[in-house]
Formats: sequence, structure tokens, C-alpha cells
Amino acid sequence: MAQIDQEKLNTAAELLRAIAHPLRMSILAFIDDKKSINVNKIYNTLKLEQSITSQHLRILRNVELVHAEREGKFIHYSVNYEKVRWVNKCIADFMSENDPGEEMIPSGT
Repeated sequence: MAQIDQEKLNTAAELLRAIAHPLRMSILAFIDDKKSINVNKIYNTLKLEQSITSQHLRILRNVELVHAEREGKFIHYSVNYEKVRWVNKCIADFMSENDPGEEMIPSGT
């Protein structure tokens, strides 16, 4: 069995924790759909409080799942697809290194 890169695995786990929240998943999906969108449109369209939206966007920014670009008084958000691909690759690498011939069976089945 190949050696696990613990730092890479910890970073991937941190990203997955950020994505795992249902509200952050909704925000990320909305940004993905719009390609680039400002925070006002995010909270108005999703009918969220501005403070809650900003809090969740901060978490997504901290793990670099979204890019934030200021244009005047507005901040526009877009998905960092490179980071999303990276975390998917980490998971795929982990799975292939640890159980290459066995199909994954979800727990509780």
C-alpha cells in the first residue's frame, strides 16, 4: 500500500467540511450556475440574511473554494474549479491507493 500524504488528506478533509454544509452547497451551486455573481444577488436571490451569507462565503474563501474579486463597491464571487478538481483528485488518489480492487459500499446499506 502506498504512503498516505497526511497533509494533503487533511487539506482535502478541510475542504470537504466547508462544502458539506447544506447552505454552503446551495451558495456554491448558485455561484456555479451564474459563473460570477455579487454578494447582494446571492443573498437576495437565495433569500438569506446578508450576515449569514457573508459568514458562509468567508468559510468558502478561507479554503479557496471561491474567488472574490472587488469591482468598485461590489465583490464578485466565482467558483475556484482548480481547487474543486484538486479535492476530487485527492479523494480519487486516496481511494485507489487504499482499496483499488474493491467497490465502495456506502455505510448503512
